[in-house]
Amino acid sequence: MNATIFPEKKHYPVLLNEIISIITPQYGGTFIDCTFGQGGYTKKILEYPKTKVIALDRDIESIKASLSVEKNFGKRFFFENKKFSHLDELELNNENIKAIIFDLGYSYTQIKDTTKGLSFNSYGDLNMKMGLNKFSAKDVIHKLNKSELEKIFKFFGDEKDSKKIASKIVKIRETKKIDTQSLVKIIEASKKKKNYKIHVATKIFQSLRIFVNKEISELIFGLINAAKILKPGGTIIVVTFHSIEDKIVKFFFKNLSEKKSISRYMPKTEEKDNLFKLGNKKPIVPSNQELKTNPPSRSAKLRFAIKEKEVLNFEKEILEKFNYLLEIENLSRKL
Repeated sequence: MNATIFPEKKHYPVLLNEIISIITPQYGGTFIDCTFGQGGYTKKILEYPKTKVIALDRDIESIKASLSVEKNFGKRFFFENKKFSHLDELELNNENIKAIIFDLGYSYTQIKDTTKGLSFNSYGDLNMKMGLNKFSAKDVIHKLNKSELEKIFKFFGDEKDSKKIASKIVKIRETKKIDTQSLVKIIEASKKKKNYKIHVATKIFQSLRIFVNKEISELIFGLINAAKILKPGGTIIVVTFHSIEDKIVKFFFKNLSEKKSISRYMPKTEEKDNLFKLGNKKPIVPSNQELKTNPPSRSAKLRFAIKEKEVLNFEKEILEKFNYLLEIENLSRKL
């Protein structure tokens, strides 16, 4: 057997109604959809006549969906096969962007694509490349040492048995190639407890996906560049699906929206300028109705912030805060 058969399912854009209520496309404007995918958000925005969407996606498969949208909406739609960390490279020609949207989840179409190997139910070589990648999960598993693998599993997957799993991988790869299903068996053999609420391979596969696609630096620099290209009054919306993503987004928005003294020795009246005004203190989550229609949306959290003013050198604190994760990502230099 060399392929996994997935039942056909429709892809639903997560928290669509909530996003539309925040960005108010009925009043027109230009929007950036940083994770175009199948075009769920984009198509809904373009239903409103005075709107324009600039869409990005690193996945080459998204080009097909973009051609259909372009056919229907013409010059109101522009697509580029690009990572959203490179937002600052867009030629906006002084375009006033009303909102920038990030949906950090993977679509069902991507998960069921066996060539990507995102699922532990897939067969064949370890891949996990989402597009515009320089290495695969196969390279990671076969080329990094035990300590390096352990760090990836521990910090990107919160895997308690990271050391044991890394040791087994290094031992087994000495005699045979490790593919998707043999990796699943290694993980299963490393686990004492059998009645997990989630599949035993979930956290390892998550950690490899994050590492292979450099999701940490992608998100951090995507947020930084979104904040730079937005003009005051513009909104950044991010839908996250795991705790690391949400931690980064929460820190970025909250840290740059709080009143802080420049120094504890200076009067309280002298404060740093705020880059953002928080749109919501607590994350917005899917309604019960959405959960019934689209169960995979259960882990989604939406946060948004409105840019208040131009602030220089705001990126320093987020880069320092998450430097330990960026350092782990930089292990990829060896591949």
